[in-house]
Amino acid sequence: MAHVVLVYRASPLRVDDDRVYVAQACGRERDDGTWEGWLEFVPADDSAVLRSQRETTQPSLAALEYWATGITPVYLTGALERTLTPPPAVVTQRTTPSVYDAPAPAEIAAAEAAAPQPVLNPFSVYAKGEDLLRRQLAALSARHLRTIVVGYDLADPDDVELDALTAPELVELITAAVRERLAA
Repeated sequence: MAHVVLVYRASPLRVDDDRVYVAQACGRERDDGTWEGWLEFVPADDSAVLRSQRETTQPSLAALEYWATGITPVYLTGALERTLTPPPAVVTQRTTPSVYDAPAPAEIAAAEAAAPQPVLNPFSVYAKGEDLLRRQLAALSARHLRTIVVGYDLADPDDVELDALTAPELVELITAAVRERLAA
């Protein structure tokens, strides 16, 4: 049961709106056997009594009474101000759990990235006729033709500068390399 430990009649507190309060130290025993103390501010005009949040926790009633005897008028004034202007409410934002536990891995290095795949197999088309191979190759861009040369290892990169060859030159290179390989 809570009770008043000490009344500070000799130090009445006056606030800006000319209200006068008399402070009193109060306390109660907690379930764990310790004592908690707070301050109550009794107004002279019979309006509502104000109370502070817990000001102390002490191991015994005697320790709580000793704490109350050490409270100064300055402390009481500060406690009344804290009571009249409580801390702002803390609004906690709701957190949404992440789908992943870590960021995505770094991008694959260019050397590890999948090489572009040829859009046609020159050997299977050549089997249907060299003329058909030439027509199908002629319909492709130079970029696709270079991919066929590299994908089927039709030229030695040390001997041929693929980027310097035009599309018709690449068609000739592919056709000749396929013909030679199939003849061997």
